[in-house]
Amino acid sequence: MKNSLLMKVLGLLVIASFVLAACGTPAATESPVVEATESPAVEATEAPATEAPAAEDVAIRWRTRPDNQEEIDVYSQISTDLDAELDGITLTYEPGGSEGANYQDQLKAEIAAGTAPDVFWIPGTDVADFATRGLILNASELAGATEGYSADDFYAGPMFHLTYNPESGASGADSGALWGLPRDVSTFALYLNMDLINEAGAPDPRELAANGEWTWDAFLDVAQKTRALGSDVYGYGASAWWGPYGVWLNASGGGFFTEDRAACALNTEESLTGLDFQRSLYQDYDVATPYGEDPEPPFRAGKVAMFQNGRWATPGVRTVDFEWDVVELPAGPNGTPGNWLFWGAYVINANTEHPEEAWALVQALTTAQTQGKISALGANIPSRVSQEALDAFLTFTPPANNQAFLNGIAPAANPTAEGPLWAGSWPEFDKIMGPAIQGVLTGATTVEDFGATICDEANKVFNP
Repeated sequence: MKNSLLMKVLGLLVIASFVLAACGTPAATESPVVEATESPAVEATEAPATEAPAAEDVAIRWRTRPDNQEEIDVYSQISTDLDAELDGITLTYEPGGSEGANYQDQLKAEIAAGTAPDVFWIPGTDVADFATRGLILNASELAGATEGYSADDFYAGPMFHLTYNPESGASGADSGALWGLPRDVSTFALYLNMDLINEAGAPDPRELAANGEWTWDAFLDVAQKTRALGSDVYGYGASAWWGPYGVWLNASGGGFFTEDRAACALNTEESLTGLDFQRSLYQDYDVATPYGEDPEPPFRAGKVAMFQNGRWATPGVRTVDFEWDVVELPAGPNGTPGNWLFWGAYVINANTEHPEEAWALVQALTTAQTQGKISALGANIPSRVSQEALDAFLTFTPPANNQAFLNGIAPAANPTAEGPLWAGSWPEFDKIMGPAIQGVLTGATTVEDFGATICDEANKVFNP
């Protein structure tokens, strides 16, 4: 109990009062109060009431960006569990907004106003922006004083950025920087409505993947056959942010940036090939839910055959009443699915009044025990490097085919690691890229016009 120390002190004082009363031998200088022994001994137990009360628990607020109500429930339960475990700390969990940059923009505004939570989750892409603006605490000294802490316990990709020191350009345990700890790693999969796929007589994507036949052409075949089931049934659905559309560029051998992440690569032939194929899903074949509309509600309503999302969507999908599973993304022209190694981090508000307690929460949120609970509830893959954790992850069903998520982050799949732009501004890059991509996918802009101008604008966000 958080007040256990106070109770122990009270108990000792009570015992002492009985002992003194039994002895009845006051000090020689206390003769004026000898008469007090004529009162019942129990009155001596009232003395502790005059002592100062114990310090109250430190109140810590924390926030994540959940994808749906079921994921909110997952983190609410974790907060309740940790509140009972952390001595001297009282937790309040606040679910943030949905996918998109508005979540990060709101955090920045709240930090400036002094109303932001003590601890919050941010995407890996935004770590550099928050760190270089001085919005998050460098926890390197706190970690250095923590017994048992090691950066090697987590995946190297996220920790490279979380220990990157922009002043020296160094990264690693001795860099003097630690911007947070990774909450999770994840990757995309396609959530499958097997009732629709079977009704359409389409091939089972899981069998095609097992046979090495799950390609863009095979994906399009399943999407077209399921789309033919009705005007309100779609073959494919994906949200309107950089993750879903980026995989098509990656899978064709392109991507957002040059290899050194210091310039735009959206106009390369490979990137434009991937973008054009995705455009065709919306404009030529009409198999996808309208771009910009949230595809999760129609998928959960049984109207979408293949829903592209990360592991974090699993708690919500577990509520559907049709047969479902997952499969890895189809392989593109470069032979890989173009997947991402997603990650995000728990970071500490630079202006928190309680840095030690905030760091204690960050540690508690990233223990193997806590990550195991969250994985069991369906929300993510543990960020700690542990084969035992990955083996356990496969047992957290449904879906039955959890291996699809692990296949997506396997070295053979060559996933592109999510990461911040230390050489530029990711938020500004995203603000230029997102609307331009949307113009192509909605038919307002041609791929050719996109390629002719996009990098002229996007390169402005990189450091000179």
